[in-house]
Amino acid sequence: MKNLILNTDSYKTSHYVQYPQGTEFVSSYIESRGGVYANTIVFGLQAFLKAYLSKPVTKDDIDEAEIVLTAHGVPFNRDGWEYILSTYDGYLPLEIQSVPEGTLLPTNNVMVQVKNTDPKCAWLTSYIETALLRAIWYPTTVATVSKSCKEIIKRYLEETADSTDGLAFKLHDFGARGASSEESSALGAAAHLVNFMGTDTVSGLLAAKRYYGADMAGFSIPAAEHSTITSWGKPNESAAYKNMLKQFGGRGKLLAVVSDSYNLWNAIDNIWGDELIEDVKNMEGTLVVRPDSGDPVEIVSETIERLMAKFGSRYNSKGYRVLPDCIRVIQGDGVNLESIAAILEALKIRKISAENIAFGMGGELLQKVNRDTQKFAMKASAIQINGEWQDVYKDPITDPGKRSKRGRLALIKNANNNFLTIREDELGAMNNELITVYRNGDLLKEWSFEEIRELAEKQS
Repeated sequence: MKNLILNTDSYKTSHYVQYPQGTEFVSSYIESRGGVYANTIVFGLQAFLKAYLSKPVTKDDIDEAEIVLTAHGVPFNRDGWEYILSTYDGYLPLEIQSVPEGTLLPTNNVMVQVKNTDPKCAWLTSYIETALLRAIWYPTTVATVSKSCKEIIKRYLEETADSTDGLAFKLHDFGARGASSEESSALGAAAHLVNFMGTDTVSGLLAAKRYYGADMAGFSIPAAEHSTITSWGKPNESAAYKNMLKQFGGRGKLLAVVSDSYNLWNAIDNIWGDELIEDVKNMEGTLVVRPDSGDPVEIVSETIERLMAKFGSRYNSKGYRVLPDCIRVIQGDGVNLESIAAILEALKIRKISAENIAFGMGGELLQKVNRDTQKFAMKASAIQINGEWQDVYKDPITDPGKRSKRGRLALIKNANNNFLTIREDELGAMNNELITVYRNGDLLKEWSFEEIRELAEKQS
């Protein structure tokens, strides 16, 4: 699955003979044409460049592609690929520009622009669309969902808590098992870590390290699952909980225990809040109780109220109730952007601070997105034929929303510091926010994970 020539759509293989006679260069761009969110956090291109475009196409790749595509019933441009192998040692003669990763970019703006650098390879710009667009839309969309959740949680912390100090750990990635592949989970988890620092998706840590130089991008804590609790048997539920405190409790330590294997209210009222209450209070760490079933809004509110009835609470400076430091709650079932907002609003109405709760998000974070979530598209916008640049665009009367941009593009910030896509020939002395990141196999610009995080954090 690592043959770049085969990382495309079948119909792309016939396009090399479809362009006008004399075609020398084709320029295309990627944008989010709208969608659920008004802005996107750009992320993921660097990972693709390092994993795929920084490795050359080989003769074996060409041979394999010819066999597969010919048997598949489509044309194969062997001369074109052999030219790339002999002239560029197998590296793709492309130039790719991008906004800095971590940029919060309003929709309907150019995000990435690509063109061939060799007039004999004009067909290559469109050929790479399948792999390049997929490499960008997925992690960018996940980062955008994560960022939107962060803004909601931050707003409720600002309204109901003394500080936002714990914000980075308020949304934990539970999505590894719900993703379509390990590569998806790695890229999606790394995208989430642009905004937060909590994850259980180990692959995301590796992606952040391998492609962005992050020594350790995220953190987790010891946690129980239903099997480790129910293996003790229902009569020994208390012993299972006590074992968790024994194994993982201690000064400054955190541990999470799923507590609804049988009866959540019994676990809170009679086990955590009675039989083991002194163990919890005296361990000098923090127990995180995890309900895992039922209506999230109702369950979270009732869980915290019952814990407060047993462990007590205090009022913070804003007049909202807070559990003692020894105990908190994490909700990891049925969590999405809408339920996070609903849960936090319900807590606010009850005068309960958002600092009592953290969230775990799984498939809704890493899997329940698609290319149309943000209406991503890559379109050709300019072509050079016999030395003359011409505009290329689509303008379907049946869907004005699919009207594409024309010409070689640039991205600027206007007088109000807002992003604006213009034609490159209109740039003049203005600064182009698009940066050349790749040319002919060379990675020309890299961003560290910390740089991306810092940029994403300072934008709203």
